[in-house]
Amino acid sequence: MNNRKKSTADLKKYYTVFLELGLIAALLIFIAAAKVNLQTEKSDVDLTSEQEVVEMEEIVQTKQIEKPPPPPRPPVPVEVPNDEVIEDQVINIDAELTFDNPLELPPPPKGDDDGDEDFFVVVENMPELIGGLAALQKNIRYPEMARKAGIEGRVIVQFIVNEQGEVENPRVIRGIGGGCDEEALRAVSNALFKPGRQRGNPVRVQYSLPVIFKLQN
Repeated sequence: MNNRKKSTADLKKYYTVFLELGLIAALLIFIAAAKVNLQTEKSDVDLTSEQEVVEMEEIVQTKQIEKPPPPPRPPVPVEVPNDEVIEDQVINIDAELTFDNPLELPPPPKGDDDGDEDFFVVVENMPELIGGLAALQKNIRYPEMARKAGIEGRVIVQFIVNEQGEVENPRVIRGIGGGCDEEALRAVSNALFKPGRQRGNPVRVQYSLPVIFKLQN
């Protein structure tokens, strides 16, 4: 029993010594580990590549110069053969003018055989309606259709006055409808005129007349 107590007492006596030695050993290991170079070697590969630089050139807009069109070429004269010989006319300047003698006028134009119109539009003495427009208006019978529809206005009738003063080929060139056009043609067809005259001769003349239709309130 005494021997066992002595060995245990010796162990407890050196306990602090062993503890201090362990701490010193751990500290030395830590210092040695701190001095070890843990850095890896630098890689020579450069992962960042330089970006390509794009240079933009400034485009200068050119102005187009508008050229004026060339002047037109002058016309080239073309010689036309002229075989017609113009004879010199002798004018008698010493001739006396007499105003007492009647002037010789050319005859009035006549209709051609090809069927052309043989009437005048303007003559020296225009045709005259016998009785005037008042007599023509008295012969107008107002159409019942136009009266019910309240149609009023002016109908223009164009016709030919022949050499006897009669009306030929009447036609409406401006109408109002409602039966007024037909009534105007009927009244004008029955009218009589003094024929128109050109150089004292009765001729056929184109003529126009207005026929008025107006309702009385």
